[in-house]
Amino acid sequence: MTIHTEHPFDTPDEDRDPVRRLRGRVGGTVSLWTSGQGIERAGLTVSSYLVATGDPGRVVGLLHAESDLLDRLEESGTAVVALLGARDQRLADAFAGTMPAPGGPFRLTDWEQTAWGPRATSTTSWMGVRLDPTSRHDVGWSVLVEATVEHAEVGVDDAPLVHRRGRYQRPAG
Repeated sequence: MTIHTEHPFDTPDEDRDPVRRLRGRVGGTVSLWTSGQGIERAGLTVSSYLVATGDPGRVVGLLHAESDLLDRLEESGTAVVALLGARDQRLADAFAGTMPAPGGPFRLTDWEQTAWGPRATSTTSWMGVRLDPTSRHDVGWSVLVEATVEHAEVGVDDAPLVHRRGRYQRPAG
């Protein structure tokens, strides 16, 4: 048996899309977007998003065009955007669809239903947002959405979950 330092079936860097490779180097904190309620709830791990301060604050995100989350967000008009910590890596992988979650990813932790959608009780920094229905734009392989921040809570931020170049990273200092 041979132990590889890289995945043996990965496409070599020189054969990958350069824009996608550059985007991977940007990196960012990992968030979990959730919407809906009961059996009609959906979620998606998102690291391509931007929060703009102002009165009111705004959030812009790039969501997978075929995700259940995008459908639910457009139906309900609201969502929870929660920042994930290093302890939430399994949750992030399940909602990204990269790790199996028997019974669905909502079974992996406890949830509370808010006015904007379900929130994992383990998350301490989160926003309740309302979708701007005219903001949907197809951008590359994603859909850009914009929402108004109606509620924000800021909690302990001891070990944020950061994603860069296809891997989770521990931020320095």
